[in-house]
Amino acid sequence: MIVCFGELLIRLSAPGRGLLLQQPSLDVHVGGAEANVAIGLARLGHATRMISAVPDNALGAGAVAALRASGVESAVITLPGRMGLYFLSPGAGLRAAEIIYDRAGSSFALAPASAFDWPRLLAGATRLHLSGITPALGPQSADLALAAAQAATALGIAVSFDGNYRSHLWQAWASDPPAILSRLVAHADILFGNHQDIGLILGRDFAGDDRQPAAAQAAFAAFPRLRLVAATARTVHAADSHALSARIDARDGHGVADAITLASIVDRIGAGDAFAAGVLHGLLQGDLAQADLAHAARTGLALAGLKHYLPGDASLFGQRDIDAFLAGQHDVRR
Repeated sequence: MIVCFGELLIRLSAPGRGLLLQQPSLDVHVGGAEANVAIGLARLGHATRMISAVPDNALGAGAVAALRASGVESAVITLPGRMGLYFLSPGAGLRAAEIIYDRAGSSFALAPASAFDWPRLLAGATRLHLSGITPALGPQSADLALAAAQAATALGIAVSFDGNYRSHLWQAWASDPPAILSRLVAHADILFGNHQDIGLILGRDFAGDDRQPAAAQAAFAAFPRLRLVAATARTVHAADSHALSARIDARDGHGVADAITLASIVDRIGAGDAFAAGVLHGLLQGDLAQADLAHAARTGLALAGLKHYLPGDASLFGQRDIDAFLAGQHDVRR
């Protein structure tokens, strides 16, 4: 059982490739980084549980229903507050996408530590997955994320952590991202983060062609529990034309997935979460200690690549889709 903890969100997007409010309607999707990972893994056949808090209204109920529809076990509680939202203007060509957060005062952001009974919520878990978005929401949420990580460590449950740095959220309060993120990464055995994420945490700059392996080795030196560092490298040619590669570093080896070309992108939001789900899926196909890192990198990259061609936040693909992608089977499957 993989348990994910974070805020459930509702995304409101401009239809097509338009701007917000250009049309008198908005497309609605349920998302949130950690929920995206839970859904992606559930669609690949893994038992997953989502821990969060939502308001006791139609928006909260709809978000929970979306989780259950994808096979995710809900450990979502209802609390006073409102539903966290974000608004998306999709990019097109040379016009970049833009996100506006509307999360202040949400049920999750206001959730007290006493609301979560960690031994009960983590019962049966083999892994807890967290991201840097939760601590970015404010001091109370930062304490919640740390409490979750500490509880998992105390119970002997592995922790994976995705940096997911969101500058707009951190800048909204008197935060200290390096100090807070360091305390969380200290509990992780798997870190999803590139050289910039690691550089932020360690207060260092990594440059040159070897910046990702150098950053990974610096992270291993700083965090004794850490076993793997997984990251993608993205080259953006235009909003809907990218190149994406992946790499997983261990203390004594690495695995690489060569770059793929992503043309005519439909929706890149959630691609990093799909990568995390794909890597975890690839690692779970064998013993983590003997894992084929190149296989896990290719699996993560395949799921991330597929996500670019699906509207919404979460990957809804299965193993058959990954196999077809890796085999280059892009024609109609009949």
